[in-house]
Amino acid sequence: MNRGPARNQGPDQMTQDLRIGVIGTGMIGQDHIRRLTHVLAGARVTGVTDTDPARATAAATKAPGARVHASAEALIAADDVDAVLICSWGPAHEAAILPALAAGKPVFCEKPLATTQEACLRIIDAEVVLGRRLIQVGYMRRYDAAYRALKATVDSGSIGAPLMFHSAHRNASVPEGLYTDDMAIADTMVHDIDVARWLLDDEVARVRVLAPKRNSVGKDLRDPIFGLLEMRGGALATVEVSVNIGYGYDIRGEISAEQGTAELAESNPLVVKGNGQFAGRVPADWRERFIAAYDAEFASWIAAARDGGATGPSAWDGYAIQAVSDAGIEAARTGETVAVTLVEKPALYA
Repeated sequence: MNRGPARNQGPDQMTQDLRIGVIGTGMIGQDHIRRLTHVLAGARVTGVTDTDPARATAAATKAPGARVHASAEALIAADDVDAVLICSWGPAHEAAILPALAAGKPVFCEKPLATTQEACLRIIDAEVVLGRRLIQVGYMRRYDAAYRALKATVDSGSIGAPLMFHSAHRNASVPEGLYTDDMAIADTMVHDIDVARWLLDDEVARVRVLAPKRNSVGKDLRDPIFGLLEMRGGALATVEVSVNIGYGYDIRGEISAEQGTAELAESNPLVVKGNGQFAGRVPADWRERFIAAYDAEFASWIAAARDGGATGPSAWDGYAIQAVSDAGIEAARTGETVAVTLVEKPALYA
């Protein structure tokens, strides 16, 4: 992993750094500023902007030399911004991505790519016109060491063709009144949808969403839910989403194949045994569980962006996940199995 201090560098190194402008300085934006400033080498934050100017000003103090810009457009146009990191709320993503593409600047966009399929397709069309990939979407699980080991096992063929993928996404709690029924799919399950497509190397054909007995802790929230994804090639993926499970942030994943299975191990590095029991730590939240994955995905983005391109989850992935999410929300509302329809995949994303 490309770790190393980014501060106190000599002038020669600083002139070679990827200069990044950050749009959106909320919790995730601030965490990425910390990562780019103190954890990873090869990049530095030179500009920030936010709909809350005071928050942007406060964030700029955490990145030495960063300027505060009045708007996303001003930040993108700045001469000292080589690449753009988008951490604003989903509905604002398209309005930041399109001018960044027009300026030829690589983009890292936190999920979602956009909040409608139509917006995703406009972004895809703009990138296809350029003729090269500039967008990486923030589905960080692909960079997690355990998921990568699972992917490597599937791709090796050592357990035969994958037939089913079982996934569970469990949160200790979510904010009452702020987390809605649809967010369980549009904000939470989307990560499981992404890894299902990635691990099985296939698109989702149909979606069904079932809701069992409600967790009383969530009161009126539809929680938990169970999703069934039918892949085009015939494999199945199941997804449990539980967002008030109490005990911690727990991510499960298992591939069942023709000749064996492979599953994610516990994420804690230590198991303690004593008094007739054994125990290990369960992560408190997503930041603890996936901190190394975030570091790895940004190291990958920095390397690609410095070469003027992008790698990892693409605009096509962002669009396909949005289509499955939309179908899942409809399936949860109607109780029916809903088909997922995608446009023809451009050659750029082959």
